[in-house]
Amino acid sequence: MNKLKHLLAAALLLALPRPAPAQAGPPPLAPAQYREDVAFFWQTVHDDYAYFDRKQTDWERVRARYLPQADTLRSRRALVRLLETMLAELYDHHAALGTNRPDSPRLVPSGSDVYAEWDGTRAVVRDVRPGFGAALVGVRPGTEIVAVDGVPVAEAVAAYLPACLKTADPAARTYALNVLLAGRHDAERRWQLRQGTSRSDVRPDHPRPLLENSSHPRRLESRRYGRTGYIRLHNSLGDNGLITAFDSALDSLLDTRALVLDLRDTPSGGTTTVARAILSRFVGREQYYQQHELVAEERAYGVKRKWAELVSPRGRRYAGRVVVLAGRWTGSMGEGLAIGFDALPQVTVVGTELAGLNGAIYFYRLPNSGIGFSLPTEKLYHVDGTPREDYRPKVLVPPAAPPTDAALDKALRLLK
Repeated sequence: MNKLKHLLAAALLLALPRPAPAQAGPPPLAPAQYREDVAFFWQTVHDDYAYFDRKQTDWERVRARYLPQADTLRSRRALVRLLETMLAELYDHHAALGTNRPDSPRLVPSGSDVYAEWDGTRAVVRDVRPGFGAALVGVRPGTEIVAVDGVPVAEAVAAYLPACLKTADPAARTYALNVLLAGRHDAERRWQLRQGTSRSDVRPDHPRPLLENSSHPRRLESRRYGRTGYIRLHNSLGDNGLITAFDSALDSLLDTRALVLDLRDTPSGGTTTVARAILSRFVGREQYYQQHELVAEERAYGVKRKWAELVSPRGRRYAGRVVVLAGRWTGSMGEGLAIGFDALPQVTVVGTELAGLNGAIYFYRLPNSGIGFSLPTEKLYHVDGTPREDYRPKVLVPPAAPPTDAALDKALRLLK
């Protein structure tokens, strides 16, 4: 617990869909330094990772399998690849390096445009991110992805499956499938699809890879549907400038009788400061909005450390009814905001299942290479005790093919 680290209450390293590439700059390390970095990485995960109880990962086997490879490293590029491979043994989308190679997999969900699951041996799309390549080439919920780059999907996914599991875990297969479908930074994706009885070949990254530059020019947008206000956040929960922008938008809608707050484009998470600033405009008294548990302390000393976080009123309170929209691209602090709103009596959360990212992350840095990485180190809970990664909206709406917006339609009906 005495390692260099900073608590990030959401996915700060995931705030960009593409981390900074690993570049040739510093001279190569000595072999002993590479080994020291890899050993530090392994020990940090061993000590601080909060979710081993929900994984089948055999972390001792990870050490036996990968630590000897540290002695063969001769470049930063090779070190990054080894660390990526070790981290993937956790099959956790909220654990990430702060750097990447051009051929590294994109991060999920911030660098993905579909969410898929296995139906037996079939890879079936369950949800599609509006406005990105998969949606633009016609992928819809229910589409089967038959092959990736000409390789049957059941074979292609093998490259992303953990090698050090105690026993097979369906969650690991789902993780690997979604990493495969997100693709790599430097490679164009080519998929063969089956929809009903028809097959088609599509190129989601043609003519340009939209997932490589998914920034939005505005932090949010707002409008009115009659007497109902609407605010949509554009993946800006990590931007402190959102506080002023949100206050301005909400103040302009204080005369409405109801509000829709759309969190469906927050895959990269953000900070508790911004989240509390938003929540604070909807509470009339100081109250709890989420619980934390620092697993490493109990692991080290046998004493559980668990606490609740408060939000305090700020500015003019919005007193009308509220529907919060959430979905597969509501990630990390977006999920924290959703569960915080769910605890308020005037709020209904509507949508699909969320990203399901694990906990709050801490940031670490390797002693020799300086490579950063983040791990879910605190478990997070709804105030009712539900683990955040297990939370489901009270009103579930099946995913719909763009441009249909079934969740927004449902929200507006509820607020009539």
